[in-house]
Amino acid sequence: MRLELEVGSQVLLNPRASIRILGIDPGLRITGFGVIDKVGQQLHYVASGCIKTPAGDLPERLKVILNSLGVVITQHQPDQAAVEKVFVNVNPQSTLLLGQARGAAICAAVLANLPVGEYTALQVKQAVVGNGHADKEQVQLMVQRLLKLSGTPSPDAADALACAICHAHGGLGLGALATKGFRVRGGRLV
Repeated sequence: MRLELEVGSQVLLNPRASIRILGIDPGLRITGFGVIDKVGQQLHYVASGCIKTPAGDLPERLKVILNSLGVVITQHQPDQAAVEKVFVNVNPQSTLLLGQARGAAICAAVLANLPVGEYTALQVKQAVVGNGHADKEQVQLMVQRLLKLSGTPSPDAADALACAICHAHGGLGLGALATKGFRVRGGRLV
């Protein structure tokens, strides 16, 4: 069955073919989020922002991240989520705290029954800028350009939007090569 919807002078074929993606850049002080729609090969900005946790006990801060992302999910109804993976920091305590913030973010998505894709910062930067070692300003500018934003998003919101863009360009069944059951040897799947 072919579904058509007329919008102005445009006819959209099967408008339900769009996928709404929530990107999350986890952090204990600031967690960035970004929501985009992928319609065919086009990406459209929906929303972005930052969740700032108050100083205080770790459990309360994690609760703020979990509950706030729950509100974002309820408001924007994403179909999938993409979360940046934790990198190993020089300070093990910082890495552990970041991992706990990331866990709260993943739990928010899982509680909403969203499939979650996970990407390293290198993968995200490569997908958005074309250089896995790009700096934050380059990521911000490319996110602004790719989503046709009128202004530059904050660094945390830009990272979250970049994570969503990375997911849209090939994550979790959106054009990704099925790799389950394979191993990588010498840069090749075997």
